[in-house]
Amino acid sequence: MGLVSQVFNEEKMRPLVGHMAIGHTRYSTTGSSKLENAQPFVVESVLGPLAVGHNGNLTNAAALRRELLQRGVGLTGTSDSEVITQMLAGGDGRTWEEKLKVFMVRAQGAYCLTVLTRNALFAVRDPWGLHPLCLGRLGDTGWVVASESCALGTIGAEFVREIDPGEILMLTEEDGPQTVTRMPASHQAGCLFEYIYFARPDSVLYGATLHAVRVAQGRELARESPCDADVVIPVPDSAVPAAIGYAQESGIPYSEGLIKNRYIGRTFIQPDDRLRKLGISLKFNALAENLANKRVVLIDDSIVRGNTSGPILRLLRDAGATEVHVRVSSPPIRHPCFLGVDMATYPELIAHRLTIPEIQAHLGADSLAYLSLEGLIRSTRRDPGNFCRGCFTGEYPVDIEVVDKEVFEMR
Repeated sequence: MGLVSQVFNEEKMRPLVGHMAIGHTRYSTTGSSKLENAQPFVVESVLGPLAVGHNGNLTNAAALRRELLQRGVGLTGTSDSEVITQMLAGGDGRTWEEKLKVFMVRAQGAYCLTVLTRNALFAVRDPWGLHPLCLGRLGDTGWVVASESCALGTIGAEFVREIDPGEILMLTEEDGPQTVTRMPASHQAGCLFEYIYFARPDSVLYGATLHAVRVAQGRELARESPCDADVVIPVPDSAVPAAIGYAQESGIPYSEGLIKNRYIGRTFIQPDDRLRKLGISLKFNALAENLANKRVVLIDDSIVRGNTSGPILRLLRDAGATEVHVRVSSPPIRHPCFLGVDMATYPELIAHRLTIPEIQAHLGADSLAYLSLEGLIRSTRRDPGNFCRGCFTGEYPVDIEVVDKEVFEMR
């Protein structure tokens, strides 16, 4: 396990020949980070070989897993992605298209799938469109499916379109992409955290780059929560677009005040709290010449656990900042996510445990303000009814079965 560059080198890639393939980089939500849960899952079935890659989280995975075990299906891993693979391999249907339709009727929650069979590649997006999935064109004859559009440009592919919510898209060498069916829910429920943090800023979602949306979030935040200060500083890199927007709208100069160690990854997506805290301590240095004797507006994209913000504020004050006012370009995250973002328990969420004044005191900030939910949705320029707001309001688009991330681990 490790980074793609550590796992795949030229020597390992050279024997991999063929005209169809899928790959996966895992971000753990259900099932711990261990080799047994690495994807794609590959099995043999009555219809031939099957490989599945999955992004998301099934909310009824525990019930579906129990059904498989009761049928005598052996499971080697502990993730919901293996459950999906075995449901497809042994499910009803005479063709893969029929099996996928049956799966979509049974499954609840978030899933974007790449499904590789002997003769076809399928791309499947859940009926609510919780997370992105897109189609790209590579040269005259090649096709690519990716979780984000930014992945296409890195291999020279061109963005074609997003896979629609509830769509099963089949790609074959002879016919290219063909829609098998569309089974959308009565309303869309796109993940707002994709707009805030999760997706890369150069990705396109519903026709807008995430960078542009995040700049708009910063502008909304400046209108809602102005501040008398000398400089606007982002928490790099994820809060940079929002800080640019805040500076543009407020007229306060934008500057860098924190330098990020590029060899430390995104601390939020570390698989456990111990690694997150270690990452924070190694991640930032303050740029004193931009901070000394200045009143600082610190822009962050979100405060989830509260691990990062306190140490950053101490860095800024140690570098000479006279005041630090925290502005957050998302609403308080008071509820867990069960649909593909790794924040699955109430105790780990600081905005669930503490009020905003208490969070301000905990961080040691001179003031603290969050972007409103209405302001966040305005920044997307999409219909307000098209989003999942679960982590902000506790209202989810599907029924939720609350389970621990490692619920399927052997004790």
